[in-house]
Amino acid sequence: MILDHNAIYKAYPSVVSIDDTDSKILDSSGNSVVVEQSKIDAARVELDKENYKFERRQDYPDWGVQLDYIYHNGFDKWKTDIVDPVKAKYPKP
Repeated sequence: MILDHNAIYKAYPSVVSIDDTDSKILDSSGNSVVVEQSKIDAARVELDKENYKFERRQDYPDWGVQLDYIYHNGFDKWKTDIVDPVKAKYPKP
């Protein structure tokens, strides 16, 4: 069984180790942590709400390219040609 590591870490901050093989979830003292699926699901919803930030970051060109674009084309053109399409592709939830 594959566990949702990121959601478990968000829902249970004391968790330091997750083993998919044995479905063991441990805290820093090595104690087993009992998790509730509803809390993991709620954490997944919260993580998904933040996913647009990661997607946008991947789609924007690096800062050097963006600054060069601003220098040669102006701020307004940069916003309409580079920023707005990415924001439209990955809107805030």
